[in-house]
Order: sequence, then structure tokens, then C-alpha cells
Amino acid sequence: MKIALGCDHGGYQLMQFVKTVLDDLGHTYEDFGCYGPESCDYPDFGEPAARAVAEGKCERGIVICLTGIGISITANKVKGIRCAHCADCLQAELTRRHNNANMLAIGAGFTGPEMAKRMVEVFLSTEFEGGRHERRVNKMMAVEG
Repeated sequence: MKIALGCDHGGYQLMQFVKTVLDDLGHTYEDFGCYGPESCDYPDFGEPAARAVAEGKCERGIVICLTGIGISITANKVKGIRCAHCADCLQAELTRRHNNANMLAIGAGFTGPEMAKRMVEVFLSTEFEGGRHERRVNKMMAVEG
């Protein structure tokens, strides 16, 4: 599976770790930055990662900032994106099973490497259940601002 990646300086270190997790799991990825720990703006990296998922260039995405909130809001502004800000494995599992989330947002200031690894593994291996959830996802995606 090809994964779109995006982070800001607050998520840079954890994103480097997530890349090793993806390598170990056999996934490929496209890194939309940032490319170092210098201060930068999360929309500059979250938006292109989300566009790659929305356009089908990547199957799923992972975005990271200090809280996970700003970069998830940015990703969700892109039509077709369902980016879930998760703090544990159960949330990562249920957002795939029930919401068919196509992007995972992680807060590096609150999530350590081991939890991030487990969340990424669960997020990438869990399938969407469909059924009654399909109806709900369709309604969610029909909402316009």
C-alpha cells in the first residue's frame, strides 16, 4: 500500500520513526515534508498529503503535528478526505471499521513511538465494515460547508 506522509516540525521526529515502521511493514510512501526540525506551517505539508490520497495517488495517509489537531483539520478541508485524529489503537481500528477513514492524524506531543507504531499497524490493516456504516459515511461525505 502506498501511504502519503505529511508533518510539521512538531511531528518531524515521530514521522521519521513512522517511516521505519512502514518500511518494516512493506509499505511504500510519498513524503510531502517537512524535511527537518526547523519551524514550519503544518498546512504546507498536510494539504498536499491529503490531495495525494483524494486524487488516488496514495491509498491512505498519515499526518503528524504536535497535537494532531491542526494537521487533521487541514487534511479534512480536502474533498474526499476522512482524516481521523486518533490517540490509541481502538480509535485507529474503529475509524477504519466504521468511518472508512483514509487518513490518520497523530499528535507527536501526546503519542510515543510504540503507541504510534501500533496505531499505524492497526490503521493500515483494518478493513471497512460497510453495511450500516456505508450509509453513514455516504451521508457524512454529502455534507457541504
